[in-house]
Amino acid sequence: QVQLVESGGGLVQAGGSLRLSCAASGITFSIYTINWYRQAPGKQRELVASISSSRNTMYADSVKGRFTISRDNAKNTGYLQMNSLKPEDTAVYYCNAKRPGYSDAYWGQGTQVTVSS
Repeated sequence: QVQLVESGGGLVQAGGSLRLSCAASGITFSIYTINWYRQAPGKQRELVASISSSRNTMYADSVKGRFTISRDNAKNTGYLQMNSLKPEDTAVYYCNAKRPGYSDAYWGQGTQVTVSS
């Protein structure tokens, strides 16, 4: 059974930092691309950052220079370090694991991030 479990969300003041974690089980973690999405109330889910199995990374323009995605294959865990947080970063953040070239993809349950002004 595949599970992705996010943690690390919470309430933080603008300018603060949070580190999200995504612990995976039931998959060969190292071959999956790990994506972080977010969904704010009334908005569509958007891709925030992605890290491939070869550790190539991409970021949405809105978070470049503030967020850093990483992975620890030995721990089957992905991370999203979020610095200089802004109120507009408030959303539920979801971890996604996708194997390139295949249809299998998995989602975590989401973790709430709230940034107060």
